[in-house]
Amino acid sequence: MNVIEINNLTKQYGKARGIVDVNLNVEEGEVFGFIGPNGAGKSTTIRTLLGLIYPSSGTATIFGESCTKNPEVRKELGYLPSEVFYYDNMRVIDLLKYSASFYKKDCTKRINELAEIMDLDLKKKIDDLSFGNKKKVGIVQGLLHEPKLIILDEPTSGLDPLMQQRFFELIESENKRGATIFFSSHILSEVQRLCNRVAFIKEGKIIKLEKVSTLQENSYKKINIETKEAIDGESFNIDGVSNLKVKGTTTSFIYKGNINIIMKTISKMELINISIVEPDLEEIFMHYYTKEE
Repeated sequence: MNVIEINNLTKQYGKARGIVDVNLNVEEGEVFGFIGPNGAGKSTTIRTLLGLIYPSSGTATIFGESCTKNPEVRKELGYLPSEVFYYDNMRVIDLLKYSASFYKKDCTKRINELAEIMDLDLKKKIDDLSFGNKKKVGIVQGLLHEPKLIILDEPTSGLDPLMQQRFFELIESENKRGATIFFSSHILSEVQRLCNRVAFIKEGKIIKLEKVSTLQENSYKKINIETKEAIDGESFNIDGVSNLKVKGTTTSFIYKGNINIIMKTISKMELINISIVEPDLEEIFMHYYTKEE
């Protein structure tokens, strides 16, 4: 079952680009990564999916329902926006109780559990909180009703490393509980840790949708060589080579293709050292962002 279905979703802001023909599905129980630099269209896609802004064309559904036509479906999801804004004079606990009232269930125990995990002082006023602590409020607010779908837009910005670790553990436990996670980020290590599949978005368009495990399989190699003499980078002007870096006698690059072809080029050089390893997700990501369209 697909919890999220997005088909040819387009959002235009006058002459400015928003998103163009975005297509993706998120399966029940999946942790799905949505990756791209700031301004690529991640937040626009999420806000259009949630019915917070209206699409120019295309469709988007959650649990088979449109948030625009059936806003009550939002009760089944928790949403953490990339930036959180609150009424400053409220205490944290009052804000969270107010949020819980929309779900017609007693969330007191859950609020206290989440606040303890995230080291959040429930008695403080919102205007006394740092940006990071306001982000913690958003995390608790998004999870207090035990949603079936959790949508996170750049969730770790403002959190210190310890809180990031606790947050990751919390999200992993929510997924084990059965929640589906849609995780937007520009930090590749986060996605590599958490996600089953990932979609890359560039300039408002999906440029790749793949399993994280597949992206890291043998089709990609990171090659590092050290030669006796400096080489001309043009030697590696070969299909499948990207992220080429030449520094003195050291050369590194990502290669996708027939390994025999690249080895024929390398074999013509006088080598001191060579290593061939699997690249991490960030290096694969840069492969898609730097290659010519």
